[in-house]
Amino acid sequence: MLARIYQPARNAMQSGQAKTKTWILEFAPEEARKVDPLMGWTSSGDMNAQVKLTFESKEAAIEYATGKGIAYTVSEPQKRKPNVRNGGYGENFATNRRSVWTH
Repeated sequence: MLARIYQPARNAMQSGQAKTKTWILEFAPEEARKVDPLMGWTSSGDMNAQVKLTFESKEAAIEYATGKGIAYTVSEPQKRKPNVRNGGYGENFATNRRSVWTH
C-alpha cells in the first residue's frame, strides 16, 4: 500500500489561500477502475482510494505513515511569487492619474 503526502494547491477559481495550509495523505489506487456496462459508471473495489487524511504539518503525516507501516512519497509544494502591483487595485480610481484610464 503506497501513499502520497502533499499540500493541496489553491483553488484556480479563487484568489484566496484557503485550505492550502494542511497536508494530505492519500492512498494510491491498487487496482484499475472498471466501467459498469449497464450504467457506464466507473467503479473500483479498492476501498483505500476513498481515504484522504488531513494533517496540520508534513512531519505529522510522515509520523503517521511510518507508525502505521505505510510506504509513502512526499510531494513538496511549488511556491508562487505573489503578483502584487505597485499601486494595487485602488490605483484604478486615483484622482491624480497622469494618463487617461479606459478599458
